[in-house]
Order: sequence, then C-alpha cells, then structure tokens
Amino acid sequence: MTNVQTLAGLVLCLLSGLAQAELSALVAIEPTARKEGLMVSRTGIESSLSKAVGRAVTVVTSDDLADVMRSTRSGAHDLFIAPAQVAASALARGYELVGATAPADQYVLVGRQRFASTAAVRGNRIYLPQQDSIYTYMARGMLNATGLSFKDLSNVEYARYPQAGLTALRVGASDATVIRREDWADWDKENPGVARVLATSDEVPGGFSVVMKSDLPADVRARIAKWFASPGTGANLRPVTERPDMQAYKSVAQLGTFTPTHLPGAEVVNAARVQQLLAEGAVLVDTRTDKEFRAKRVPNALFVPYHEKSLKDTAYDVAADDFAGLAKLDKTVPTIFACNGAECWKSYKASRAALSAGFKRVYWFRGGLPEWEKAGLLVAKE
Repeated sequence: MTNVQTLAGLVLCLLSGLAQAELSALVAIEPTARKEGLMVSRTGIESSLSKAVGRAVTVVTSDDLADVMRSTRSGAHDLFIAPAQVAASALARGYELVGATAPADQYVLVGRQRFASTAAVRGNRIYLPQQDSIYTYMARGMLNATGLSFKDLSNVEYARYPQAGLTALRVGASDATVIRREDWADWDKENPGVARVLATSDEVPGGFSVVMKSDLPADVRARIAKWFASPGTGANLRPVTERPDMQAYKSVAQLGTFTPTHLPGAEVVNAARVQQLLAEGAVLVDTRTDKEFRAKRVPNALFVPYHEKSLKDTAYDVAADDFAGLAKLDKTVPTIFACNGAECWKSYKASRAALSAGFKRVYWFRGGLPEWEKAGLLVAKE
C-alpha cells in the first residue's frame, strides 16, 4: 500500500469518526419551574435519544440561566431544551426550532388597585421571581414599552416563587409583580379589589422549547425532531406538540435589549408613514455615524449624528451623550429621527432630546434603515 493510499485511508477513518461525532444537549431549568425541570431524566434522554439518533448524546442540566445564555451565544451545545428566553437567544444564532412542549402563555403586570397605568409603577416597589426567569423578561418588556426601566423603581426584589409576588401585594410588602395570566385570574377571584392588571404581554411559548443546530445533517435533525415528538421516551419530558410562531421567540429575544415600542409625545412611524411625511415636507434625521451614513441612507436624509456613550436603557444618562447638532434643526418643521433599527437606541434618544428641546412634531422611525430597505424602498449611496 502506498503512502498516498495510507493517508487516504486515515482521512476516511477520521471523516467517518467525525460523521458519528457525539452530540451534546443542555436542559435549562427555568428558576420558577424547578420541579418540572428536575423531573426530566438526564440519563433517560441520553439513553433513548442516543438510540434514536444513532449517535452518543451527552446531556447536562443547569438552572444558571445567565451561564446558559452565554452558551447559546457560543454555540456550546447541539441541542437546547429550555424555556422560551433561552431558545430565543439560540434561534438568533444558528439554531432551528423543533417545537415546544406546552401551549403559549401570557403574563400580566399587576399593581395596586390605585395604579391607573404602568407609568404609575415609577418610584414604587416590584417583586419578581429570580433575575433570569421568564417573568423578569416579561416585566422588563412591559415596563420598557412605557419608557420605564428597573432603575425607575424604588426597589426590585427577587425571590424564588411567582405566587409570592401576589402575596407580597396582598400584605403590602410590594406594589407590583408579574404573574401568568391564568394564575392571576384564579388569585383575583379569591382576592378581589387588591390589585389590577396594568399590562399584558404578547404570547410566550410555553413549557420547554427545543432547538437544535441547523447545520446538523438533515437525517440527524429529522430523527431528533421525531424523537421529541414521541410520547413515552422514558425521559419524563412531555412530547413536543406545539410549533410556536417564530415571531413569538423574536419578541422574547428583544425584551430588555431592544428599544421601547412607544415614546410618549412622539409618533412611532413605519416606512410607509415616513414616505408620506417626507412627501408632506417633513425632514428625516439620520443619527448614525458618518461611515454608516455615507455607505447607505434614506434619500435626502439629514446627517445629524447622535454620539452615544450612555447605557442602552430608558433610564440612560443624557449628560453622557452628545447631540449638539440638534440645535441646528428647525423646531417648527415635522422631524423624523432614524438609525439602524429597533436595536439601535440613537434615534430613540434623539427623539427624546427633540421633545425636551420643544420640537413641535416629533416622529420616531423605530425600524430605521433596515425597515426601509426591507420595504424595497430606494436607498442612496456614495
């Protein structure tokens, strides 16, 4: 046998070994659902799934969701069996959805009966079950939508159990909490007049969501999906029977990192509305960097950069930023502020600065240039 043949044989052996590489899975336990999570059999998944897939599968469990979220960003596991917020993070980073084990949930922000709106929570106390729980994600999102953050509250208390937040409300130890909608309905019947619903979340995938790396071989992905859909796997895991809409996961992923969806005093506009406003004489202010502006922009946009050093949070420190160019704009002209989409805070902060400066008509194009391009509208370039 020649050296070339020997080398070829070794390569084939290595490729064969790689083709049968071990798979890794992580079961992430929602802090507020430890009982359900701990019932899942790690060894049951390893044994049964390995047999179904034809590869060895190693499974680890964790209730440290901060660490779990880091592992979604690094692609540390082939599979995640996890609550919605973890699955949402993975789906944005090269994973695909297998499904969920339970129907969607909704969450409600409830506060004392005297509170007329979510804005009334400002300066008061809130009780939340653990910092990395889905409840806290929902609370952050519902506050954020009204322009509030946890920094606007006098105290944020974290504990283990969701129902304890309602107890804290009843005995006067807290002013607001977040609970599943169906749990709230039952509690409110037994405790009428104590609290009221201030905000309701979008639907959130329920139970465990299962995601897998989208670059796994097609036959492996098919076997994985089939196994999770099957009852009686011996893993004490409910079968995946739900296929939530991807938008539900995108909404969860955005909570706390994306800009608010509303801005009191300004009109939040979409691409079609921007077109209409521009035709009526409004100006569009691009708050991005010079490099971004020169690369591509909405035609006839004005370049007025917002130099941002403050946190991406509704309670940001205005003094840390520089928006000196605002003084050059005419306050009497309808003004649209835009940047790089919902994850970009510059146009949000610029809109707030304009409102504080006394601009008469402020429009915030939250979707910014990405939405403009997605709508198929003309883009100017140098």
